[in-house]
Amino acid sequence: MKQKQGFTLIEILIVVAIIAILASVVLVGLGPTQSSGRDARRLSDLQQTMLGLGLYYNKCGFYPGDVGCGAGGFTQITANGWAQMASVLTSPTTNIGVNTIPNDPTPGRTYYYGTTSGGTSYIVAATLENTSNAVFSSYQAPNTTGFTISGASTATNGVFSGCATPNYCLTL
Repeated sequence: MKQKQGFTLIEILIVVAIIAILASVVLVGLGPTQSSGRDARRLSDLQQTMLGLGLYYNKCGFYPGDVGCGAGGFTQITANGWAQMASVLTSPTTNIGVNTIPNDPTPGRTYYYGTTSGGTSYIVAATLENTSNAVFSSYQAPNTTGFTISGASTATNGVFSGCATPNYCLTL
């Protein structure tokens, strides 16, 4: 008599169930690591954008805001928000060599940009997911007086509401 070789349906189902349980434990355990990774990217994105803003300042003598500059001289450009600032920095008329400005890695969230009147100073900000992030241990929220920041008037659903935790701001 020949013996049957292989697994029974119940044995296969048990193995699949064990693998599913292990996979769910691993995915739940990675949650905080993933949010920390996104927060690290946000901090890096702000620093990278500051470099682009420095290039713009070196060419124009001010930061994008009420007035913009291009190849033909000064033109009126309003950059009162992240998307508008990114558009100004990557514009061919600005011609500073910046091709892209990063966006928040989480869909539906954004970074924030604001400037003082005349473009003498700027603020960039991101809302971090992890409020116990190590960056907050020595964080001193900057003074936002005099800055016009897109979204600053609302304080719900992850919208910028100031530079206190969980928002991280950098100014120059």
